[in-house]
Amino acid sequence: MSARLAIGDGDMGKVQALLERLLADTGCAAVVLSGRDGASLATAGAARALDVVSMTALAAGGFSSTAPLARLLGEREFSVLIHEGVRQSLHVSAVDDATILVAVFDERTTVGMVRVFAREAAAKLATILDETRAGSGHARRSGPGET
Repeated sequence: MSARLAIGDGDMGKVQALLERLLADTGCAAVVLSGRDGASLATAGAARALDVVSMTALAAGGFSSTAPLARLLGEREFSVLIHEGVRQSLHVSAVDDATILVAVFDERTTVGMVRVFAREAAAKLATILDETRAGSGHARRSGPGET
């Protein structure tokens, strides 16, 4: 089973505040910070009403499956994936090499607005996660059920 980044209480508060800010700025229904392995690290909004486990696993799988296509185009990877539905849409963006940010939104907001604010949030989240890793001397990992 894959290990998960252990985010301390102080940094988790910063992460949570950024997710809440993204919700407020965009009107998204839910946002989830996830490992690229699909493990949910933090959620905000109506995430409780969603099957977050399945959603993040599928979003992470979809994100990683586009890397070969990106390489065919001379890119390392695509930084953003958008799945647009009739009523609900999904914006998935790279935070760093280990994490992605998943935003669920509907017709009350636009993909452009989500993209702008998600890019800003992802950059700030990357900084927090880098500091978390640096503070431990390396990428501090914990398995499921460990703290």
